[in-house]
Amino acid sequence: MYSIKAHAKVNIFLKITGYKEGYHTLLSRFMRVEDLYDTITFVPCECERFTIEGCDGVPLESNTIYKAYKALNDHTGDLDILNFFYAHKVVVTKRIPSQAGLGGGSSDAAAFMRLVKEACNVMISTEALAKLGSTIGADLPFFIYNYPSANVSGFGEVVEPFDEAPLALELYTPDIGCDTAVVYKTFKSHLLDDITLCSFLGWERLDSQTLLETIHDPVLLNDLYAAALIAYPALKDFTKEGWYFSGSGSTFFNIL
Repeated sequence: MYSIKAHAKVNIFLKITGYKEGYHTLLSRFMRVEDLYDTITFVPCECERFTIEGCDGVPLESNTIYKAYKALNDHTGDLDILNFFYAHKVVVTKRIPSQAGLGGGSSDAAAFMRLVKEACNVMISTEALAKLGSTIGADLPFFIYNYPSANVSGFGEVVEPFDEAPLALELYTPDIGCDTAVVYKTFKSHLLDDITLCSFLGWERLDSQTLLETIHDPVLLNDLYAAALIAYPALKDFTKEGWYFSGSGSTFFNIL
């Protein structure tokens, strides 16, 4: 069997820098969460079609892993991939909550692509794999490069490693799912005109602990938090002093 960990991430900060071609651009610090991960395993099994277990309630065509499989097949035209998944099923052991701002679906798809590259000896560079991943979701390049910490910009396709070890973090995810598309749409409708690029100049050069210890306001650190509060007012009931907000939500985190 082949197996790989698909780690969660948090956004130490996330600032929207603009809007073009129908998508928001951003500048963000992504950090891998070392002790929270899904597991992707390729288990020997005679399969009539591509088979995923462990993603109950998610239609196959909507599953990011299936989208990654299709993208790899279409890009490489490699029959070894097709044949491999007639002889193996994909088993996902889920630990990362969904709609929580932790990148679970993107991490799963990226880990799948990295594991297929190993299992099927696919001759594709990490850079090309990240570019292919970006066609599936904006967070995939970060997970494909597999950096512990990185500055991510553009539409998510520009990933620059940041030299720091992941922080020991405590996470709390309330029983509220935040739809990423809804949060971004809310930001565009209510907050896009208010962005001030000069307000976060140089943040990408500061280490994550310094950023969190210097800037205590979670709304200032993460532009999507205010949008999430508008879209999901119940989040206000879970706000705690000293806690920060990851991505489009709904997870809060702090430093242990």
